[in-house]
Amino acid sequence: MLKEKSILKFMKIFPTKKIGIDLGTSSSLVYVAKEGIVYNQPSLVTLNKKTGQLVAFGYEAQKMVGRTPAHLSVVKPLVGGVISDFEIAQQLLKYFLDQLREKSFLFARFFVALSIPCGVTEVEKKAVEDATKDAGASRVFLIEEPIAAALGARLPIKEAKGFMVVDIGGGTSEIAVISLGGIVNYKSLRIAGDKMDSEIINYISEEYKVLIGQPTAEELKKTIGSVYGKFSDLPDSMLIKGRDLFSGLPKEIEVFSKDVRRAIERPVSQIIESVKNVIEETPPELVADIMKNGIFLSGGGSLLRGIDQLLEKETGVKTIIVNDPLTAVVRGTGILIENQDNLEELGIKI
Repeated sequence: MLKEKSILKFMKIFPTKKIGIDLGTSSSLVYVAKEGIVYNQPSLVTLNKKTGQLVAFGYEAQKMVGRTPAHLSVVKPLVGGVISDFEIAQQLLKYFLDQLREKSFLFARFFVALSIPCGVTEVEKKAVEDATKDAGASRVFLIEEPIAAALGARLPIKEAKGFMVVDIGGGTSEIAVISLGGIVNYKSLRIAGDKMDSEIINYISEEYKVLIGQPTAEELKKTIGSVYGKFSDLPDSMLIKGRDLFSGLPKEIEVFSKDVRRAIERPVSQIIESVKNVIEETPPELVADIMKNGIFLSGGGSLLRGIDQLLEKETGVKTIIVNDPLTAVVRGTGILIENQDNLEELGIKI
C-alpha cells in the first residue's frame, strides 16, 4: 500500500500533457492543450523492409510515394478510417508523443483524446486504444468523429436540439444526427476522398489510356474538380503526365474539369444518398431541428467545389461548410480533453 502511494506521489511530480489526435486515413493532426495544433501532415510512413524501422513520416514520406527502391515501402497505417497495420500505427503514434516529449519533460504523462469513425467494432476500438497506450499514452479517451467535428465547429450539441454533421475525410464519410451530446442516428461509409481518387485513376485509364498515380489524381481533384455549378476560379483543364498503357512510355495529356466531375459522380452520389437515408430514419422532431439549423459539412471532402450546393439541392436543407473544415475534428478532440467536464457530459468514462 505504501509502495502504491509512493508511486502515485512520484507520478504527480511530472506534468500531464493533454493531447487530441485525429488519426485519419489521409492526414494526421495533433492538438496540444493550451498550444493548439502542432502537427498536420499526411498519414504516411516509409518503412525499411530490411530493418523494420520507420525512416520517414508525413510530408517526407509523401515525397517518396512511387519513388522508393525495393527495400523501402511507403505505407498507410490506416485504411477506411481503421488501423490496418497495428505495429506501424503504434510507431506513428509513438513518433507524435516522442516529439512532444522532447519539447517538454522526459517523463511527461499523456492523456489522449482520439477520434474514431462511428461504425468501428469493439475489436477495432480496442486496437486503437492499445496502439495509443503502447505508444506511451497514460490514458486514452475515444470520441466519434462527428461529435468531435461538431465540438470543433462550436455547435451547441449538448442541448436538446438536433444537429446533422457530415464529415467527409480520406477513408470514411461520417454522417450523424446529434442531440443532447450523443449520436441519435448515423451512417459510416468507406467512401470518401481516397475513393474519389481511385475513380479518377480508373477514368483516366479508361478514357485516355494513361496510367496515373494517386498523388496526380488528388491534384486533379483539388485543382479542377467540382461536383455542381460553375466557378469563375476553376481552370477548364490541367496538363498531367502518366504512362501510356499501349507503349509503356511517358505521355502528357490534357484533362478537363468535366472529366473529373464525371469520374467522381458515383461516390459523391452515394454519399448524398446516405445523407438522405439518415434523414429519413431520424425522428420527426429532430428532422425539424435539422431543417432549421442546417447540415454542417466538415473534413477535406467538404472543400470539393459545389458539394455543399449539391447536397442542399438534393435534400432541400441548407448546407453550411464549417469554419476550417480540415481541422474541425482535431479541434474538437482538443476542446474535449481541455475540460474534464466535457468528458463527463458526453458520457465518456474518465
